[in-house]
Amino acid sequence: QVEFVESGGGLVQPGGSLRLSCAASMSLFSTVDMAWYRQPPGKKRERVAAITSRGARNYVDSVKGRFTISRDNAANTVFLQMNNLNSEDTGVYYCNRIIGTIVVNSWGQGTQVTVSS
Repeated sequence: QVEFVESGGGLVQPGGSLRLSCAASMSLFSTVDMAWYRQPPGKKRERVAAITSRGARNYVDSVKGRFTISRDNAANTVFLQMNNLNSEDTGVYYCNRIIGTIVVNSWGQGTQVTVSS
């Protein structure tokens, strides 16, 4: 059974930074595409960043230039470096395996990010 454990969230002031981690318990991690999603309070979950097995990256427009997704295949881990955070980045952040626009596995518990002064 595939599981994802997200960590690294917290309370940060506007303009601050956080680095999220997602540890995946799965085989052949290096061969799958992964993505980070977030769910703001009272809103639907949205994809914010994705990385393919070959390292190609894409981002939602609202985080371009501020967020960076990366992966460490030896550690079965995907990261999300978030800089210059603002209040609209507040939400619960999740990772998952993707195939195109499809989310493949069940969701983990996520990690809460709160941007507030």
